[in-house]
Amino acid sequence: MFTFLHAADIHLDSPLRGLEGYADAPVAQLRQATRRGFDNLIDLAIEERVAFVLLVGDLYDGDWKDYNTGLFFIDRISRLRKEKIRVFLASGNHDAASQITKALRLPDNVHLFSVKQPETVTIEPLGVAVHGQGYHTRALAENLAKNFPRALPHYLNIGLLHTSLTGRQGHEPYAPCSLDDLKARGYDYWALGHIHKREEVNQSPWIVFPGNIQGRHIHEAGAKGATLVRVEEGRIIGVEHRDLDVLRWSLCRVDLTPCATVDLALDAVRQAMEAEQCLADGKPMAIRLQLVGECPVHAELHRNSAALTEEFRGLAVGLGEMWLEKVVFATQRPVSLAASLGDETPILDLVQAIDRFDFQPAAIKEQISNISELLSKLPPELLHEGGLVADDSLEWSSSLREEVKELLIARLLGQGGGR
Repeated sequence: MFTFLHAADIHLDSPLRGLEGYADAPVAQLRQATRRGFDNLIDLAIEERVAFVLLVGDLYDGDWKDYNTGLFFIDRISRLRKEKIRVFLASGNHDAASQITKALRLPDNVHLFSVKQPETVTIEPLGVAVHGQGYHTRALAENLAKNFPRALPHYLNIGLLHTSLTGRQGHEPYAPCSLDDLKARGYDYWALGHIHKREEVNQSPWIVFPGNIQGRHIHEAGAKGATLVRVEEGRIIGVEHRDLDVLRWSLCRVDLTPCATVDLALDAVRQAMEAEQCLADGKPMAIRLQLVGECPVHAELHRNSAALTEEFRGLAVGLGEMWLEKVVFATQRPVSLAASLGDETPILDLVQAIDRFDFQPAAIKEQISNISELLSKLPPELLHEGGLVADDSLEWSSSLREEVKELLIARLLGQGGGR
């Protein structure tokens, strides 16, 4: 009997985004999170006495400014070498972008798979055959899986591939292949990478995305880690997720439908935060609130959104090791605006004008002359590397339109004394 670990998408030294602009942000934890997550991976491998570790692409996060990232990796892998634990590494799209990586000499317990063609390494004492291929270029559009060799008879066959399979939302369609392409190789376990959310795609044979080991922003919420696989008499008898993340991202949806006052809304948010904290197993948290429901205090929430956001931030800080990444005010009024105000009103004309406005980032840049002044006033969650948020999806623009609409309506109704 033996075990092995399957991890992917480490993205060493990748920054965590969404909290950097806040004074109460855990700066040290943000800077070191991916390294500490990798330390947890090494510790787990040693504690479980695994036979080998599979790292399936995007170990790094593109080209490095210096060798420090690589030296950190070598230092930690050397701990596994002392324990006689082998490492099998297949590069991914981010690794292919690194020039320093190509010149880095790895410890002798690491096998880096070829980027030119699939290759096979056998571990005779265990009866294991490991097949893999890395990326020779970042934007790899070819189907690598079709060129992998057939399974070796009388071995436990494992394949390493950084792939999008048939496509996953939020990920580039690199090294695309079908489920049938993988099954046709006859392997017992496919160790995949590239998709940052854990997914057991198939169980006979096992085809697994372990997800990344540390969430880096709110779109990588939930528990992150690696997959531990147990083998007995040449058969896989157990596949389980193990948490490795050191800071947990959480999307907290709070239904404020029953809240007749702002105080009740605050209490509902506090209870929801406490529930999320219980699910995080004591880990520090970065949380995004999404306030929903047909809420009696809908207009008041939007009218006072800035002040309430600070109150929510205070609730988070008060719970200890929790930081508020953003508040999305997505409640609805119990009665439609037309029903409460009548059909002919300047407010409705304003709403229609907002609906016609194009909120895509490119259009905003074209329509606003002094963009630099605007950027200086935007909240941190809408900024990335000095520019407008890169998300140009319809979902993002629709959400922005609704936020602007509700904010303007709430302010105007507030000035008029209505709600």
